[in-house]
Amino acid sequence: MRKVLALALVVAMALSLAACGGGETSSSAASSTASTESSAAASESASSAAESTAEVANKDKPLVWFNRQPSNSSTGELDMAALSFNDNTYYVGFDANQGAELQGQMIREYIEANIDSIARTRGVRNALGTAVDNSGTVNSDPIGTNTDGSATAVQDGTIEVGGKTYTVRELASQEMKNSAGATWDAATAGNAINTWSASFGDQIDIVASNNDGMGMAMFNAWSKANSVPTFGYDANADAVAAIAEGYGGTISQHADVQAYLTLRVLRNALDGVDIDTGIGTEDDAGNVLGEDVYYYNADERSYYALNVAVTEENYESFLDSTQVYAPVSNQLDATAHPTKNVWLNIYNSADNFLSATYQPLLQKYDDLLNLNVDYIGGDGQTEANITNRLSNPSQYDAFAINMVKTDNAASYTGLLNQ
Repeated sequence: MRKVLALALVVAMALSLAACGGGETSSSAASSTASTESSAAASESASSAAESTAEVANKDKPLVWFNRQPSNSSTGELDMAALSFNDNTYYVGFDANQGAELQGQMIREYIEANIDSIARTRGVRNALGTAVDNSGTVNSDPIGTNTDGSATAVQDGTIEVGGKTYTVRELASQEMKNSAGATWDAATAGNAINTWSASFGDQIDIVASNNDGMGMAMFNAWSKANSVPTFGYDANADAVAAIAEGYGGTISQHADVQAYLTLRVLRNALDGVDIDTGIGTEDDAGNVLGEDVYYYNADERSYYALNVAVTEENYESFLDSTQVYAPVSNQLDATAHPTKNVWLNIYNSADNFLSATYQPLLQKYDDLLNLNVDYIGGDGQTEANITNRLSNPSQYDAFAINMVKTDNAASYTGLLNQ
């Protein structure tokens, strides 16, 4: 009998694994089937801190884009005008390709161990062998249904387990967008798994999701009660805890490192010190990050945190998703690093990862870095819901922006240019 491994990704997709013989980015979901320099820095920051907010034009103030990189949402081409808006503009995020490949590998390893009983979608397709080239990149389009293997956005892959070769087929894909237009929508994912289970029933072996918000919605709606392991992404506290109850695993995108970098880059720019201070180079309080948790791409002016697989073997170490990263948990001296005001927005106040993990981490780091941050929560649908609340940028020393859509950087830079 064929079984279905249901995976929820940025685009919902379904995969099937059928034995062939012996001897051998956006919000979505999927299913599959299976048969058988310290002192100098301190003095520089003290002198720089004396400069008042009013003396710096808004267009010249430090700016960090985070979580959503300015880029063309269709092609993925980076918006370098936004990334180089001024000399103190950077992006902070995570290596989506590395994380997606890691998630795909985690799922593959589960399949291998249990076969007998817009960037993330691409990574999973690569790992499972169903990827199709689209002008030099992996096609991440949703496919609708593909039970007969005729879809052109994907192809059948193969996986070898225990001397048998299995065909991997993506059965279905859909974007997890609600009727109001919000993407990565957990409620939509919960409805999707109910639809899939009605179609595939007890054939579903695995559910995999491109974030834990959607993953937990599917887990709670159906897969937990049916003892079907679910794989997610983000290492949200509820998802990590649910591993003990059958949640298959998740990917930590090192939110602790990302949140630190988001505010640290601003702190360094405001202090007038080398941008690497407290990142790759130890600061005057002893804060420093290792190369095993991040890297910097100078051409893209972007800092990327590295991902870690969270499974039943190590999940207990990730239960508190809002714990600051120990190597960068030292308080800065307020004399050398006086308080500055930062405007920061979250694109969707209902986003589980950003509101329950990222923002609590930011709120811990803002104290350690002596930053007074105004947190603005958006509706996940329009930039105007956010930009309307940036009516007086002159009262802030720096800005951290999380866009609704990656194409819309100009909505913010336009305000700062006024």
